[in-house]
Amino acid sequence: MATRHKKIQGKIAKRGIFLLPNLFTTGALFAGFYAVVAAIDGNFQRAAIGIFVAMLMDGLDGRIARLTSTSSDFGKEYDSLSDMVSFGLAPALVMYQWGVGRISEYGWIWGKIGWLATFFFAVAAGLRLARFNTSVSGSDRYFVGLPSPSAAGLVGSSIWVGTELALDGLIALAGGLAITVLAGALMISNFQYLSFKKLTLSERIPFAYVVLIPLVFILIAADPPIVLFALFLVYALSGPLVYFWRARQETPVDTAE
Repeated sequence: MATRHKKIQGKIAKRGIFLLPNLFTTGALFAGFYAVVAAIDGNFQRAAIGIFVAMLMDGLDGRIARLTSTSSDFGKEYDSLSDMVSFGLAPALVMYQWGVGRISEYGWIWGKIGWLATFFFAVAAGLRLARFNTSVSGSDRYFVGLPSPSAAGLVGSSIWVGTELALDGLIALAGGLAITVLAGALMISNFQYLSFKKLTLSERIPFAYVVLIPLVFILIAADPPIVLFALFLVYALSGPLVYFWRARQETPVDTAE
């Protein structure tokens, strides 16, 4: 009887969860939730910052889990659910609060388009995460489709730029919705994106990188919304640009006269 009791206690102990990585995952979930609440209150700058905080927390939880050997199936599932909220629903709802309400003033059709654009982004994020979770093989160098945190960063930074510059009018609002659709479409595309998984803190890097890294931080500090938007836009467009450049390089040239 005592032996059986010890086995049951052992099984219960093994079902426990690791605190540290899941603490960061909870922080990412909180930041995504805060972004939605801030958008509802009309604080779109804080909402955008909340999305970026969620990205930071999401990047830390996986690395900490690997460094401390505390990876688990529970952590992976929890992280995926957190990503759906922070990088799927939160950006879509923040964009809805920022743009759809105002663009509907230009006609009911614009309101419908805005509603569908933000819903499309949320669905694309769910499909992107499901494909990533069920992929049995893949490269550590590339992601297939734009990662959902990067798509959320693109949408969040566009809202931040629009808020800082007080952009309004049909063209500005339609541009925000177009970026949302573009980010959603790139998430479910087959374009390859650099994953940066090979970058580790223990590896040697060229001296030029030591100068480049603080330069990037200086640029971001100079004008966070503009610089972040430019960085995420370049990364989002890198997938299709590299694909078409490679396709052009592989196309045989007709030399017949």
